[in-house]
Amino acid sequence: MSNAPVVLVPPFTLETAILKVRKAEDNWNSRNPEQVSLGYTLDSKWRNRSEFVTGRPQIVQFLTRKWQKELDYRLIKELWAFGGSRIAVRFAYESHDAAGQWSRSYGNENWEFDEAGVMHHRHASINDLPIQESDRLFHWPLGRRPDDHPSLSELGL
Repeated sequence: MSNAPVVLVPPFTLETAILKVRKAEDNWNSRNPEQVSLGYTLDSKWRNRSEFVTGRPQIVQFLTRKWQKELDYRLIKELWAFGGSRIAVRFAYESHDAAGQWSRSYGNENWEFDEAGVMHHRHASINDLPIQESDRLFHWPLGRRPDDHPSLSELGL
């Protein structure tokens, strides 16, 4: 058995697609806009809800604004489908606003990667559901989701 790191570049296998999704989840759970932006090409194009973002500087600006209003953000992503240089995921995240209103946001993302495994297109469709704090399901400390925390499917989401 090799100890060589798994290279997460297209064409993706089931193993590399699952690892790529988890790596993206971990990056987003860092809530570090500069770190997250490094997973995207310099000219990456996004559609996030009704907002269109192009390039790393705009990604950093977008994520900075996002995490200033979506407090205590915790995200779970799950592989939905993959093929060639594309991956589709479903996700849910929980956060609250400055007034303390919690929400669970559900969505789907379509990703496309360059030959180096850096994402150059991200299309996200997201719906928000206000929830009570007692309805929260994501209770790990801020940062990376623990490996033993239930997945979206295990949580019935």
